[in-house]
Amino acid sequence: MSDYDNVRIKKLVLKGEKHKKSKKRKKEKERNEEGDGKKQKLQVDEDAVAHGGWWTVKLTSEITGTVAIEFGEHSYLKALDNGLFTVGAPHAAGESPDPEEIFTAFPINDRKVSFKSGYGKYLKIEKDGMVTGRSEAVGSMEQWEPVFENGQMALLSETGHFMSIDPEDDACVALRKKVGEHEICRVRSNAANDVVVDEEPKEEKGDLAEVEKNYVKKFQKFQDKKMRINQNDVKELEEAKEKGLLHETLLDRRSKMKADRYCK
Repeated sequence: MSDYDNVRIKKLVLKGEKHKKSKKRKKEKERNEEGDGKKQKLQVDEDAVAHGGWWTVKLTSEITGTVAIEFGEHSYLKALDNGLFTVGAPHAAGESPDPEEIFTAFPINDRKVSFKSGYGKYLKIEKDGMVTGRSEAVGSMEQWEPVFENGQMALLSETGHFMSIDPEDDACVALRKKVGEHEICRVRSNAANDVVVDEEPKEEKGDLAEVEKNYVKKFQKFQDKKMRINQNDVKELEEAKEKGLLHETLLDRRSKMKADRYCK
């Protein structure tokens, strides 16, 4: 392609003739600018940020791969080199679990999972209720069922007892068949978990009168330091919002005031 072909072709403007901008284009430009705030954005998971990017699973199907088991706040189940488990020291906000507090989860079926420690051994419920990590393979005693209820979770063993932390010596056990405060836990994952949401633009916070004021502030010129807001009843805006025409109506109201950046 020649340099000539690269020349951008524009509408011919004769000498002495002023180029007039299309009012239609001006309005479209503003609508696009107003609409930018309604684009989908990635939701920030504040809870995950506070735990070093490790987010709380809500479904059994999410318990797979690299996970951590949290008891209390910022404290995780920790594997010891003797095959036992305890709860680690609390982490500061924003810190990730330590290597000894990280496990690998394997789905067994749609209800149960198994956990392997960093020492390469599976978590098992023993006859005396102790939870150990000494198994080379997965049998029934190495299987755990996540139970979700009212936004909380507990891990049920094959014997019908729930995993917990013994308050006396911080050992990991499974001794109770009812869920109390010591049995409640969270399984956290660091797998990619981007959630897309449609956030309300900051200009549209508040009632419709405030919304109109926000958009006037955004687009109006202030050469004389005076804000010009359409005095017509905001009921017009309520009807427009119900019909999905809020932004168009706001634009028309500002245009009538002759004080808008793009609607002069």
